[in-house]
Amino acid sequence: MSVEHSAVLALHWQVNVIKPEGFFGGMLAAPVERSGVVGRAVRFHEWAAGAGIPIYFTRFTIPEDEGRLVRNTAFMTAVGQAQEQFRPDAAGTQLIPEMTHLAKPDHVADNQKLSGLAGNDLAARLGDAGITTLYVTGVATNLTVEQTARHATDLGFVVHPVSDCVAAADETVHLASLANLDLASAGCRTAAEITAG
Repeated sequence: MSVEHSAVLALHWQVNVIKPEGFFGGMLAAPVERSGVVGRAVRFHEWAAGAGIPIYFTRFTIPEDEGRLVRNTAFMTAVGQAQEQFRPDAAGTQLIPEMTHLAKPDHVADNQKLSGLAGNDLAARLGDAGITTLYVTGVATNLTVEQTARHATDLGFVVHPVSDCVAAADETVHLASLANLDLASAGCRTAAEITAG
C-alpha cells in the first residue's frame, strides 16, 4: 500500500471505553479483552508510525460548558448526565496506557459527537495535510467506528475500516456492522492485508 496521503484514525481508545473502571467498562471492557483487539491495534498503530503514516486519535470529552454536546439520543443523554467523568482532564478520558506512546499532542482531537469528525476541525486538518485515505480503528464498531467511517466517506475520504482492530460489545452486532461498512466504505481490510502492501 502507498503510505502517501494516508492516515490512521484511531477512535475512542480511552479509559472510559476500554477499561473496566471506565464509564462504559461494564458494557465493553470484557468483550474488548476477549477480542484481543487492543494488542492487535497497538501493533498496527506501531507499524503505521514506523511507516511514517500519521495517527490521529479522537477522544469523547465534555468540557465545563458542554461544548457541542446535544442530548438527542439516549447515548448522549447518558454521557451528559455523567459529564464529570468525561471532562478533558478526567482519568476516564485519557488514552489507554497501551496507546499513549503513539499519540502526538497535535494529533489528538476531542469532540462531543459520535463521529470523530463531527463537531471539531479534524476533517479540515486532515484535508489540509493532504490526507485522502483513512484506516479506521477503534471501539465500538457499531457506534463511533461505523458513524465516523460513513461520515468520512461522505466527506470524500477513501475509508478502510481495519476489521481486526475494531470491536463491539456483541460479536453479532460487530460482524453486522463490518458487513455494512464493507458496502458503505471503500471496504474493510485486516491489519495484515494493509501492512503487507
